[in-house]
Amino acid sequence: MASEIESTTEKLSQLDFNGEWAASAPNLQKNLCILSPDQIELAKMLLEMGQGHLFEHWPEPGVGDEEKRSLFDQVNRLNASYPGGLASYIQTAKELLAESKAGKNPFDGFTPSVPSGEILTFGDDNFVNFEEAGISEVRNAAFVLVAGGLGERLGYNGIKLALPLESTTGTCFLQHYIESILALQDASGRLIQGKCQPQIPLVIMTSDDTHARTLELLESNAYFGLKPTQIKLLKQEKVACLDDNDARLAIDTNNKYRIQTKPHGHGDVHSLLYSSGLLNVWHDAGLKWVLFFQDTNGLLFKAIPAALGVSSIKQYHVNSLAVPRKAKEAIGGITKLTHADGRTMVINVEYNQLDPLLRATGYADGDVNSETGYSPFPGNINQLILELGPYIKELTKTGGAIKEFVNPK
Repeated sequence: MASEIESTTEKLSQLDFNGEWAASAPNLQKNLCILSPDQIELAKMLLEMGQGHLFEHWPEPGVGDEEKRSLFDQVNRLNASYPGGLASYIQTAKELLAESKAGKNPFDGFTPSVPSGEILTFGDDNFVNFEEAGISEVRNAAFVLVAGGLGERLGYNGIKLALPLESTTGTCFLQHYIESILALQDASGRLIQGKCQPQIPLVIMTSDDTHARTLELLESNAYFGLKPTQIKLLKQEKVACLDDNDARLAIDTNNKYRIQTKPHGHGDVHSLLYSSGLLNVWHDAGLKWVLFFQDTNGLLFKAIPAALGVSSIKQYHVNSLAVPRKAKEAIGGITKLTHADGRTMVINVEYNQLDPLLRATGYADGDVNSETGYSPFPGNINQLILELGPYIKELTKTGGAIKEFVNPK
């Protein structure tokens, strides 16, 4: 107890209760007396990061004090959940937004070219051969479904996984996905009769918005036939929404003492998988592949077996399933980038970055359609197949962190 008192006393002695540092936010300055030392430190950080607008509406002390303190409870959670804290999040956002606004080429030094790959035509001999290889290999795979968002942009308030895939039977997306995995599991298992039958793992990344409803959908439908032990739900944390290109945190329109938040983005799935330890569990169990897919792509499983066959036969560490894409269409393009120093990589370049990149490297018209009627850079649909061993090795280098990008909307 004595050490706690000493620690608190030391913090108090270091604080400027005159609040001269808060002069730019007079309503905050008047309310410093109701805040704890830790909350005052957070307030300093917010002002330093240009977030004084959060306090413009604050009334005199004694009015709404609990709501004021609740804002700092939320700020504390946001600060704790992001690597480097909220200041790092805001600073990174400012830099990325400024670069995006200026049309800066984020791939300076790289020259784009069309990546090599395997063009699959449904039903032909080549497709069937790859598909057969994929069905054999799928028993060594785990599936990861990224489903942290709601269907707001579709005019739907529920989770997108509960949307009907088609109107004849009303089968929802989650049921279709699980039944597809079960069909692959059964087909792959028949190839190894007499041996231990595979149980393909499925991970679903959820968020605060979707976690409970996803679990309810699974439990109320007996997991659609999959064993509960085969499914893991990993919940991503939310991050603060940004109101403008100055990275001002957006105030909730329904509560002036709250910051709007949204799921961070699909990249969180990698840090969640890494921190959960599942990747090493799968590796130790002899699995070789991790397949990532989206929450509303009903046609995907018609192509997954063949795509996995390509990964297996071609020995790809990373394989992106892509689709034909119109030039300048609002979908990222799979692109090979070659640096002046000889480095190469094949990645998704977001549509708001691809055209500036092409124009900056000798393509005067930027992203244009070829004689096929489509852009030579195929469209990314966020369907990835990663070889597990190299994937773990790369994530270990960064502790599961994935470099961010910004896509203003």
